[in-house]
Amino acid sequence: MRSTELSAAAWRKSSYSNQDGGECVEVADGCNDVVPVRDSKNPHGPVLAFGATGWAPFVSAVKRGDVSA
Repeated sequence: MRSTELSAAAWRKSSYSNQDGGECVEVADGCNDVVPVRDSKNPHGPVLAFGATGWAPFVSAVKRGDVSA
């Protein structure tokens, strides 16, 4: 995915982000077949792009504690 394709993306902070300013994750909605994710502290940094079908299993794994930094 090219970064220019995300230039108009509407990013929102994840409800699971830490409200104290750490571990802040943003997700962009409305991108065809992918769910872009980035670190809100580094908005011009790298973006992870999950396939839409892989997003729900990823979120489930995070909720279970199967994914760590």
